[in-house]
Amino acid sequence: MNYIGIIGYPLSHSVSPVFQQAALDYHRLDARYVVWETREDRLEDTVRKIRREENWGANVTVPHKERVIPFLDSLDGDAPAVGAVNVIYKRGEKLLGTNTDVYGFLQAVEQVGKFTPGGKRAVVLGAGGAARAVVYALIKSRVAFLAVANRSPLRAESLLGDLGRFAGKGQEVMSVVLQDAVLEPVLRGCDLLVNCTSLGMKGSQQDQMPLIPGLIPKDALVYDLVYNPAETLFLREARKAGARTLGGLPMLVYQGAAAFELWTGKKAPVDIMFEAARSALG
Repeated sequence: MNYIGIIGYPLSHSVSPVFQQAALDYHRLDARYVVWETREDRLEDTVRKIRREENWGANVTVPHKERVIPFLDSLDGDAPAVGAVNVIYKRGEKLLGTNTDVYGFLQAVEQVGKFTPGGKRAVVLGAGGAARAVVYALIKSRVAFLAVANRSPLRAESLLGDLGRFAGKGQEVMSVVLQDAVLEPVLRGCDLLVNCTSLGMKGSQQDQMPLIPGLIPKDALVYDLVYNPAETLFLREARKAGARTLGGLPMLVYQGAAAFELWTGKKAPVDIMFEAARSALG
């Protein structure tokens, strides 16, 4: 038996094992997708376990997307630019880290959200590993204006210090404090608002929102990367405000499909993965 895992903490909300196993079963592969719930002090041990012959790789999620990098042999794809890894896979005896979140985000926002970022105004809430992928994707998609809001302004400034260099002529990027009074003028005229924080996730944060309802721009696409529950409190309030909404499940499945192909060399059965993921969420 072979294994692929998901590394993060906590992981009780994750539906990745359900839709990834559905894909493995579709191709009749002798493999199981399992949960490797890992605290920070055990991260190196968990990554070392992936080197065993029976393990094919792993997804990496909160809070380890940046922390995992020192334990890998090299990075490829978008990972070096983004500075965050969400997929570990093997090539020979080497463990490689890559980032399929960039692809997953753009597929979801363009194919499901029917939104083209180029020339638009975007605001990203949060400055962690997921936010790094989103910011990089938006800059490379030529947004006209991008603001990154985080409770710790230093972290948002650090993110843009790393990724702002990819901005081209005519693109404006800035960091702001994630506070209502500061965000109000930034959100005026916003076309895309993306929640990259974990607020609203099933569990202890389910009744929390990154913004008060009165600040939600009614003419924007409001995109919450949280996928469990399928409709977060933030998205419910955005819908009430008249905004278009997009949940986090499409990005999760699209990034997972790209990861599946790296691990297995097989074409990902995306429709089957979506069906399994939706069933898992009820």
